[in-house]
Amino acid sequence: MKKEFFVVLSVVMMLLAGCAGSGSVSEEVATLAPVSSEYVGMTNPLGVDAAESGVKIFKTNCATCHGEQGHGDGPAGATLDPAPKNLAELQVIATDDYLFWRISTGKPGTSMVGWKGILSDEEIWQIVSFIRTLK
Repeated sequence: MKKEFFVVLSVVMMLLAGCAGSGSVSEEVATLAPVSSEYVGMTNPLGVDAAESGVKIFKTNCATCHGEQGHGDGPAGATLDPAPKNLAELQVIATDDYLFWRISTGKPGTSMVGWKGILSDEEIWQIVSFIRTLK
């Protein structure tokens, strides 16, 4: 009886371990780098209506890698290593300053380029507004 109990308990524990984190933000997304000091504390000065402009900029500049809905599943993203972030997951835990910083400066060691100097600060904030709408 004890042996059967431990076998069943072991199987249940393995199943639960396999389900851990299911439906939550991925571990990779959950461990964000600290925001560069020149960007710390920045907040989006634009309202939610800026997302309408942001979607157009996103589709032109970001969707190829991040996908139309920001899930990291764009056609070019399939060839990248590491794969593009799922922005729908990321936006849940990322602060405005983090998103603005990453879009502006990119991320070393990945294909994420910096858009500062290509896009204006307002356009980057519009993208941040759009990212906040992703699910």
